[in-house]
Amino acid sequence: MTTSRSSNPGPEPALRAVPGLLLACHPAPTVAVTVLVTALAVASGRDAAGCALVAAAVLTGQLSVGWCNDAVDAARDAAAGRTDKPVAGGAVSGRAVWAAAFTALALCVPLSLASGPAAGAVHLVGVAAAWAYDLGLKATVLSWLPYAVGFGSLPAFVTLGLPGHPWPAWWVVLAAALLGCGAHLANVLPDIPADLAGGVRGWPQRLGAGRVRALIPLPLLAATAVLVLGPGRPPGAGEWAALAAAAVLAAGGPALGRASPRVPFAAAIAVAAVDVVLLLARGTALTVP
Repeated sequence: MTTSRSSNPGPEPALRAVPGLLLACHPAPTVAVTVLVTALAVASGRDAAGCALVAAAVLTGQLSVGWCNDAVDAARDAAAGRTDKPVAGGAVSGRAVWAAAFTALALCVPLSLASGPAAGAVHLVGVAAAWAYDLGLKATVLSWLPYAVGFGSLPAFVTLGLPGHPWPAWWVVLAAALLGCGAHLANVLPDIPADLAGGVRGWPQRLGAGRVRALIPLPLLAATAVLVLGPGRPPGAGEWAALAAAAVLAAGGPALGRASPRVPFAAAIAVAAVDVVLLLARGTALTVP
């Protein structure tokens, strides 16, 4: 008499890779950037379909960048014993992460262009800048540039998808670029010792952890100040309150970062949220008149 096997062969390899892929995409910043840019689309006056397209394009772009980052760093992470990293820790293969990165990038192209040729081109330039960071610029003194370009392109992506394809006001683009620089410093801060040991000498690594911690509040606070003062009219009480809140968050994040290394980046995201609330309160006055 034959008996059936009682052992469960377990999930298919593709299913087993899903948790690792989710961790490798850098989920926290991916979700945060997608949500904040979608909120910016709402503030600009994009309709429901336009906001959905913005969310899908930004999400796929961020996923591609996060997966590319972990795939590129896999060998260095393994050499450094970074078992907290999904590829180096064996949760997912580098090949699967590369496949996911290129799949997300392929989806990002039509989703970006669905907002119009100009809007799509601007967004894809920002995504390309982020890939350039992953593929080598992060180890140079120009490591801040992809963040400035990537974040600075997002308001243009949103507004160029509006009827008439208007460009965003200069102060919106400048604020976004400054937020990008601040996010770069805050994101790299916890990894500076490991990066230096691995030969990565970008702008923050050359400055050193102490200088980076002191510098982080400046671009974050400057971004909010530009949004408050840039429109050229006297700020209201709510705008001054937003600037004060941004100052507390921008300064408090690096100070608390000594106890928890991820706090500065969380504070940078919180400042970005304050800035988006400012833009939501301003309504559709984000474009060049």
